[in-house]
Amino acid sequence: MSWEKSYTCVAKDVSSEQIWETWADVNQWHQWDADIEYARMSMPFREGSSFELKPRGGPKVKIEILETHLGRSFTDLTRFPLARMYGIHEALPSSEGLELRHTVRIEGPLSFLWRKIVAEKIAAGMQAQAHLMIEAAKRRKTVSTS
Repeated sequence: MSWEKSYTCVAKDVSSEQIWETWADVNQWHQWDADIEYARMSMPFREGSSFELKPRGGPKVKIEILETHLGRSFTDLTRFPLARMYGIHEALPSSEGLELRHTVRIEGPLSFLWRKIVAEKIAAGMQAQAHLMIEAAKRRKTVSTS
């Protein structure tokens, strides 16, 4: 059993490097994601690393980074009893700007339960979160633009 929801938008005047640096700065996610109290990561942002995230009104969870493609995408995994939730974050060049896509997917025997408890709330906030993340990224100075 699985469920999936995506949100896609096109960002102008922001580079994939700025987006990547914003994603990789996990300890600052709370500044642009109103749905979390904090996210804490003490290791490099790469495949195999993990971090702790505390959603507003919920218990803290451990999130693993399953896959990274530098400057382009990353996939994370949150494990729940009898379910797994994946966050797929992509920044893809397009003729109109940078296409940003965020997907939440939940799989497993209790995915229907975790969908209702967690995943639907995440999906409902994806649009606002994406636009706030883009604005945070635009404020970043990158090596290539400074």
